[in-house]
Amino acid sequence: MESSKIKLTQYSHGAGCGCKISPAILDSILGTAGRLQISYPNLLVGNEERDDAAVFDLGDGTAIISTTDFFMPIVDDPETFGKIAATNAISDVYAMGGSPMMAIAILGWPIDTLAPEVAGLVIRGAQEVCKEAGIPLAGGHSIDSPEPIFGLAVTGKVPITNLKKNGGANIGDTLFITKPLGVGILSTAQKQKKLLEQHEYLATEVMIRLNSIGEKLGKISGVHAMTDVTGFGLAGHLMEMCMASETTGSLSMESIPLIAPCILDYIHAGCIPGGTIRNFKSYGHSVSFRDESQKTIVCDPQTSGGLLIAVSPETVDEVSRLLEDEGLWSKPIGKMIQKTAYAVIID
Repeated sequence: MESSKIKLTQYSHGAGCGCKISPAILDSILGTAGRLQISYPNLLVGNEERDDAAVFDLGDGTAIISTTDFFMPIVDDPETFGKIAATNAISDVYAMGGSPMMAIAILGWPIDTLAPEVAGLVIRGAQEVCKEAGIPLAGGHSIDSPEPIFGLAVTGKVPITNLKKNGGANIGDTLFITKPLGVGILSTAQKQKKLLEQHEYLATEVMIRLNSIGEKLGKISGVHAMTDVTGFGLAGHLMEMCMASETTGSLSMESIPLIAPCILDYIHAGCIPGGTIRNFKSYGHSVSFRDESQKTIVCDPQTSGGLLIAVSPETVDEVSRLLEDEGLWSKPIGKMIQKTAYAVIID
């Protein structure tokens, strides 16, 4: 089977981080599961934190970061799918201010309908990204699955003084995001066969860029909180940051970067992901919108999205220069304000 003829997205019902379970259903699952009443003093970040990864104190001033992320194809090309899935999984380590050490693969493959050589191309794409991140893809686990699934479990490390969480933002902090929005909208346009040829690689270029800037941001004490923006959209992940920090996030719609102006055209053409609707149903009551188009953009599920950063006023210029030097979006998109009835306000 020639890779150019493969259409991986035809073999799955979901796409990328858009296939994540909605926040409301996830709350129900975790509520039913409950928590074992056991204390682990060295566990600095666990599942109760709603953070990007678990963090374990090694007792020598450093900590291990452990995370996993996997999903179904968001693009048709197998190697590109592997690159996106790997970039997305490694991002959780960077979002904690750490550096990745190694990864192992998670592969579910429909062996009766897709050749094993195609899965090999997926893994090759992941290997390329791991090489770029300076880590080995050291092994993994595979199962026969009715739909293709791929991702990584990633181990990282961080000096505890550099650890960043999604909580810790202060009133008056400035908000930055390192990647533009619109991945879900473009992916839906592709599914609906409305995506123009000149726009085919816009989303891919964003998704395969590593969030390695997170390690540098971890070293800046004025960076108070950090998380990566994925399937719950900008509003959903900012809401989690605000809840953990007991603040409200105020976003300037005009300052939020889009992958390209064509995003608005695709919205008008009806390219609205199902994940956008699920996101809004889950947390829309906690977000103050002015109009429908705002909802469509800030609830858009991102795959391998950028880092959302809360920065002290005196550190804004330093962070802005760092982002600009790395070729990332360097303009503020909002502020943290005193807690209100809404977790997120959009003006």
